[in-house]
Amino acid sequence: MPYEGKVDPQGRGGATAARLLSQAAALKRFSRRSFFTATGASGVLAADMLLTREVQSQRRTDKILPVPDDFADAYYPDASWFLFPGYKTSWEEAQWILNSLRGSLNKRARLAAVGYSNQGLDIDDIVIAVIEYVREQKIGKLFFYGHSFGGMVATQVAARLLEIHGVQVQFVVLDSSPYSKHDVLDQSWFDGVVFLYERGFRFPSTLRGGYELGERVIHKDERSWRQILDQTLEQLSPIAPSSVLIQTESAYIYHFDGTRFAGKIGTAKMAYLGNPKDRTVRYESAVEAWAVAFKDNMVSTGLQTTGAAPAHASPQWNPHIYRPLLDGLLDEQFPLPAGGSRVTVF
Repeated sequence: MPYEGKVDPQGRGGATAARLLSQAAALKRFSRRSFFTATGASGVLAADMLLTREVQSQRRTDKILPVPDDFADAYYPDASWFLFPGYKTSWEEAQWILNSLRGSLNKRARLAAVGYSNQGLDIDDIVIAVIEYVREQKIGKLFFYGHSFGGMVATQVAARLLEIHGVQVQFVVLDSSPYSKHDVLDQSWFDGVVFLYERGFRFPSTLRGGYELGERVIHKDERSWRQILDQTLEQLSPIAPSSVLIQTESAYIYHFDGTRFAGKIGTAKMAYLGNPKDRTVRYESAVEAWAVAFKDNMVSTGLQTTGAAPAHASPQWNPHIYRPLLDGLLDEQFPLPAGGSRVTVF
């Protein structure tokens, strides 16, 4: 009988020894630089996953974010605008948008933004957050501003509020809002995001960072270098929307069917404003689809944000273009008492 500690080159022990020798040879060929590079990459990925988890944990629930305005708060305590932010828009940027439009919106109602949960987009939770705020603040008049894909959300929330709670929304502004996934111009990337999300893949923020920068450089003609830097860093900051939220927003757009809500928002008025040079949403098809589906509610489809940069849903960057359009629209649809439309508080 062979010695138990002896390696049998023809048996199981021999195979194990051969494999170990092969691995040792491979390690010898593996350079120190490659080893440290791989180690560093692993560390970055681990840190990124921790950052992503931290981002997701910052804001776990939907929240209504009031934007204080002394004039509106004093004169319109029972009326409120609700801004439904667009794709990848953070809570802070949503409030920035409202501040940019303050001089137009505050003439008829107070200001508030909807902060989406970093756990993912859920319409039922948004409806609950809105109705709780309405009841707490005793809001009787609701005005919705749908920023980009937020117009889809605003329309569905308006329908659900009326159906479930009997609350009628007065007005829904659709700012460059797609009517369906077919209005999104970057179809290849969009399809890929939804495909991966629905199969359980979650993007780490470093991967998102590369995309965010690349997307803005590709569309440089719509942005200044300052805007590219600000928008990219905003998406990578700890206050940015989580990757889960962004992927659920993508899936929401992908599956949105506006016909489900046509005829279900009661007497709410709707208006569309956008830019024919929009390179994110196909302006012509989007505005036509909204106008046809909501023909009984649509009061304006001809307002164009010509000259805005970026061309897509950018009131925060171009208030001087957006505010005159909104002033004229609101004065026409919701006229103020004589002299009231000249009252402006910045």
